[in-house]
Amino acid sequence: MTLTEMRTILSARGILLTKSLGQNFLHDANQLQKIVSLACIQTGEKVLEIGPGLGPLTRTLMDRGAKVLAIELDQRLVEYLNVTFAGNPNLQVVHSDAVTWIREENRNWSDWKLVANLPYSVASPILVDLALHVTPPKLMVTTLQLEVAKRVAARADDEDYGLLSVLVQAVFEATELIKIPPGCFFPEPEVDSGCIVLRRRSTAAVEPSLIPVFKKIAKQAFSQRRKMMFKLLRQQWPDEHLEEGFRTAGISRTARAETLTAQQLGILTTRLHELKTARSIP
Repeated sequence: MTLTEMRTILSARGILLTKSLGQNFLHDANQLQKIVSLACIQTGEKVLEIGPGLGPLTRTLMDRGAKVLAIELDQRLVEYLNVTFAGNPNLQVVHSDAVTWIREENRNWSDWKLVANLPYSVASPILVDLALHVTPPKLMVTTLQLEVAKRVAARADDEDYGLLSVLVQAVFEATELIKIPPGCFFPEPEVDSGCIVLRRRSTAAVEPSLIPVFKKIAKQAFSQRRKMMFKLLRQQWPDEHLEEGFRTAGISRTARAETLTAQQLGILTTRLHELKTARSIP
């Protein structure tokens, strides 16, 4: 779909794009092909797409043989997609808020891939929810605001490293990040975008049952940047448990959260949970 075609369709249907919904549609054919290539789509694979818009990425995915489940909030675009792809058995369009839908949908995502140009306003919660799902996707290839993509991919002690980095990297590894200029979108966003490739780790930093505890510890640890994590966590955990947990994970008592990997926080989470469980047994 060219930019001219995109403008014509929107004008003919009287659709004015809404900035609050993050409606910046990727139209550049080269970038669309590159994204789908990064996703290594195989015929028959199940793909979750969030924010399909007018469907240029949707079409490219299906051309490669994917079976696409597309979640779209804008009813006007849902109607367009249903008309445009009517009768295509490889596409299901769901009219819903993606964040709410993912949290309420009881689905095993383990053999799915997420391939999407995510709306900027909901990109972070969607990535975290899918990354920390009981059965997360095997691959996520997503276009984000470049600043957010860099945070997702950042390593411990990097300037961009933070809570988002840890929560996603507990289960996924960032393997590639490409920059996409504003001119590839309509309307052009005011910032650069980036497509990031996230591959599910063979072994997550923490087992699924401990994800809620991991999130709680990570959020507390990053609640005051540059402050020693031990002091922050003692609001919720006794000192003797923290000392044992830090020792097991190889963490200095003076360490700051932004210097630790998701794997170290996973070890800490596991040990603290063990100690708490042992203490509660009569």
